Amino acid sequence: MRVGIVVFPGSNCDRDLEVAFRAAGADVTMIWHKETSLPKGLDMIGVPGGFSFGDYLRCGAIAAQSPICRAVVDHAKAGGYVLGVCNGFQILTETGLLPGALLRNANLKYICKTIPLTVENTDSAYTSGYSQGEQVMFPIAHHDGNYTADADTVARLEGDGRVAFRYADNPNGSTADIAGIFSQNRRVLGMMPHPERAADAKHGGTDGQALFRAVVGAMQHA
Repeated sequence: MRVGIVVFPGSNCDRDLEVAFRAAGADVTMIWHKETSLPKGLDMIGVPGGFSFGDYLRCGAIAAQSPICRAVVDHAKAGGYVLGVCNGFQILTETGLLPGALLRNANLKYICKTIPLTVENTDSAYTSGYSQGEQVMFPIAHHDGNYTADADTVARLEGDGRVAFRYADNPNGSTADIAGIFSQNRRVLGMMPHPERAADAKHGGTDGQALFRAVVGAMQHA
């Protein structure tokens, strides 16, 4: 199973994502944002957290215009898997692969701590390793993690079972406590919390391991 991880100026979780995928058994390739095409044979693309382009203009807005993002969109539209974490989630909304937007936290403060999440839907390659309604602990580290979408979009996400994770104690004002959402085909997942920072006992928690093991396992058996 081959994963490509996109690196933008300002990415700071690309190596964490690489380590988590490798530990789950994936072969990982790093991809610079100026590339115009993806390496052949990739099963999945990771869009990491960080502060692409210094979060100037609007988080993820500049990165979404990078040459490689056109290839990432094409990969997803062809049925490929894409995981966006934190800034990666912001970039996926800016590319239009996921609906809604990530606005400034409701308390206008940067938040960095480990928080409880509820697994809302286990019917996906990403979440099949968890139990429905299971509570997991993932770190968050963001200033713009307030997930916002219009009422019709939220109703559609809820009705289609596309809410992947929900905050148990909403830290940033996100609509309906949403922490992560799937695309329509559930092959694109965007989430603000960091599973890659909870994938090794040395991190203080291992609740993220199930996500990486599940999606790598799904790819290996596809």
